[in-house]
Amino acid sequence: MDGGTAEAVSGPGRASFPFPYTPYRIQEQFMAALYAALEAGRVGIFESPTGTGKSLSLICGALSWLRDFEEKKQQEEARLLAPEGSGQEEKQPLVSGGLACPNSRDASGEPDWITAFVQKKEEQDLVHRLKEEQIRRKKREERLEKIRHNVQLKYAAKRKRSEEDEMKRLLQLSKEILSEGAGAAVPEQLDHNEEELILAEYESDEEKKVGSGLEEDDDDDLEEEHVTKIYYCSRTHSQLSQFVHEVQKSPFGKGTRLVSLGSRQNLCVNEEVRRLGALQLINDRCTEMQKNKHEKKSDAEGKKRRVSRTVCPFYSYEQMQFLRDEVLVEVKDIEQLVTLGKETKACPYYGSRYAIPAAQLVVLPYQMLLHEATRNAAGIILKDQVVIIDEAHNLIDTITCIHSAEVSGSQLCCAHSQLLQYMERYSKRLKAKNLMYIKQILYLLERFVVMLGGNVNQNPSCQAVSQTGTELKSINDFLFQSQIDNINLFKVQRYCEKSLISRKLFGFVERYGNPAPAVKTNKENQKLAGLQNFLMTLQQGSHKEGPLQSPPVEADNDQLRAASPLMHIEGFLSALTNANEDGRVILNRQGTIGQSSLKFLLLNPAVHFAKVVKECRAVIIAGGTMQPVADFREQLLSCAGVDPARIMEFSCGHVIPPENILPIVLCSGPSNQQLEFTYQTRDLPQMMDETGRILCNLCNVVPGGVVCFFPSYDYEKQVYAHWEKTGLLTRLATKKKIFQEPKKANQVEQVLVEYAKCIKRCSQAGGQMTGALLLSVVGGKMSEGINFSDDLGRCVIMVGMPYPNIKSPELQEKMTWLDKTMPRAASQAPSRVLIEHLCMKAVNQSIGRAIRHQKDFASILLLDHRYSRPAILNKLPQWIRERTQVKPAFGSAFAELRKFHRGKSD
Repeated sequence: MDGGTAEAVSGPGRASFPFPYTPYRIQEQFMAALYAALEAGRVGIFESPTGTGKSLSLICGALSWLRDFEEKKQQEEARLLAPEGSGQEEKQPLVSGGLACPNSRDASGEPDWITAFVQKKEEQDLVHRLKEEQIRRKKREERLEKIRHNVQLKYAAKRKRSEEDEMKRLLQLSKEILSEGAGAAVPEQLDHNEEELILAEYESDEEKKVGSGLEEDDDDDLEEEHVTKIYYCSRTHSQLSQFVHEVQKSPFGKGTRLVSLGSRQNLCVNEEVRRLGALQLINDRCTEMQKNKHEKKSDAEGKKRRVSRTVCPFYSYEQMQFLRDEVLVEVKDIEQLVTLGKETKACPYYGSRYAIPAAQLVVLPYQMLLHEATRNAAGIILKDQVVIIDEAHNLIDTITCIHSAEVSGSQLCCAHSQLLQYMERYSKRLKAKNLMYIKQILYLLERFVVMLGGNVNQNPSCQAVSQTGTELKSINDFLFQSQIDNINLFKVQRYCEKSLISRKLFGFVERYGNPAPAVKTNKENQKLAGLQNFLMTLQQGSHKEGPLQSPPVEADNDQLRAASPLMHIEGFLSALTNANEDGRVILNRQGTIGQSSLKFLLLNPAVHFAKVVKECRAVIIAGGTMQPVADFREQLLSCAGVDPARIMEFSCGHVIPPENILPIVLCSGPSNQQLEFTYQTRDLPQMMDETGRILCNLCNVVPGGVVCFFPSYDYEKQVYAHWEKTGLLTRLATKKKIFQEPKKANQVEQVLVEYAKCIKRCSQAGGQMTGALLLSVVGGKMSEGINFSDDLGRCVIMVGMPYPNIKSPELQEKMTWLDKTMPRAASQAPSRVLIEHLCMKAVNQSIGRAIRHQKDFASILLLDHRYSRPAILNKLPQWIRERTQVKPAFGSAFAELRKFHRGKSD
């Protein structure tokens, strides 16, 4: 849908929308189109450039629809529940003509009295269900209203919780004192900390689901039905927090039941667990503490002596109920939720999940919605709900990454060594089923290393790979050639997940990777001495070899501590077990076995997205720059089985006036050198010289900041070195101070701060220096998520066309797969279309950094004559494309740029 019009969506709409201020015309169009899409149950692709108030439009449009939907539903309920003769609209009789004749039959061949009975029963069941729902809704509203208005109730609840906590602490202390004297005759007695390293008896799939952990009395609360709601997801934690703040400021900020979901890493309030740092370690420790709580209960019932295990003091159902209600009463972001959890001594991670059924708006990260196992674990039910995916320009890549996994040869060898030592240490304490699965995992690790051309019992850093290169295999071929097709990977993966073996192994390495604690017998000392030396060798990065010894991941101590290598392998196994015919395993053999890797690659992300669009009432895919949208239609929605008639598009213009933007396609430079930055020509000295001359001229007329994007870090470094050698860099530096985008993410902010300071200083001081030049990279940290508004980005330059590396094995396999499965589009092979789309998505993200609000202005310069091709121009965002000028010669382009910037500075 072009120009912000809404003709493509038919059906009932809304004349006006609540809004915190007078909306722009394009915001009204956006909300109207969104409302109609939700009402009609469509799959919508919505594009609204940054700076046009997209978040508020989404909030006010979607929540207006939800409010109207709830009102209609309640009116329908009232009609159905109205007593006979109440003056309400008369209910339609189930069977016309009064009592049915016993011998009469309906069209299906059933006697009329049977049909009438079935209809009557269905109607009674519906009425009964509606009554129950109405009772639950009233109870919830009364409970939340009490909390909203009764401050004393809050303090009373807090006081009660403090008293109960003290009581539990004293009881626990007395139990531990009493249990210290019992059962002293256990063979090979281990201290409390080491006892926690032993794997519990494994009960496979029959065991109770970890984390349910609620008393039987609470079943009624768990059975609460999910109200119709909107799931809003975005890429980052900061984007989600920003969205929640927009909701708080909107007209819906007071009456909306909103819950923010996040990972344990973001929401955990137990300092002992938070200190672990790595997400996987936090997840495993949390799950283990819950398991300990349930084991305590079962051990008490069976009167079986077990070692005292740590439980989480924040995992209390009563406390989490209170937190759930507090969350539903007032809109809170993640930070406010964590603060509330600390105050109420309740777990925000689980407390927020208990709020999902009654919530009207659930705010969550991509991973939690798009990954089915994570979605189910969080208690998210998508049936007949609305999903809005924001910042969705990289949605296809996001789904692919979520379902892909990679493990290095070092990680495989390290995991094998650690697990073997663990099994030898505790073989007499482990049950038969645990030993069986550990041996299967060891065999898998051994075969994976063999596939890379190595031996699991030798140092991976010292094992040279005989044949370097990349090889791709289907899942079945990989399993067969690995000789592991006789092992049930589903059961092994389930065992890893349920037994928490990677957590136990991490604790084992933590314990014996440090100087040896005092142990009880000489025999035990001898047994552990080798293990401690081995693990110390691992952490120090030594390359000494010995029986069963092999160094771990080639990383520093912090990385080693951050996550057990077995955790990475679990991710790889999980990817393999979730695979279908559209998955591939990439064997990447590099210099040594340690540097080599196995990677699972998902070729068809639509198989996972299909479940989302099939279950949901409506799905909205939104972003500031969605062009080219053909990717979404063909690779994602069409492959997911979405009916083309269900798909709609909406694209609106920008709020800036046309004269505030000047996009130019430049076909040649100042010396008439044609600009074509292909892999064959871009390294030529004359191409790098011409690029430098263009920048020198621009820096003379563009005030403030100039951001120049290069296709890659390597090319940016190459050009920079060439300019340094020719003296061109010195000439540039007389006009603008030059900054380079760093590769390391933790250095980006410092560079941006210095860049902004320099521009501010130059604008205030005047003089010869007019600002700063930032050399950036397409696909780097500065091409997405960074706003170069106002003086930070008065001109954005794109050097060449950033086509992806087609020699990449992953991309080659994807291209082959597309050519086999997708139809040709306008005589172009699907693989060629993919390459162009990837290039233009990267361009659009980069050039969209400049214009960020209504009064902003900037020029955009595309340096390559190939941009002038109609097929390429059409892939630019509409609001940029409509104003783009193609300039064959540099002179006329320079004149336009000088006129534009002088006009703005006057």
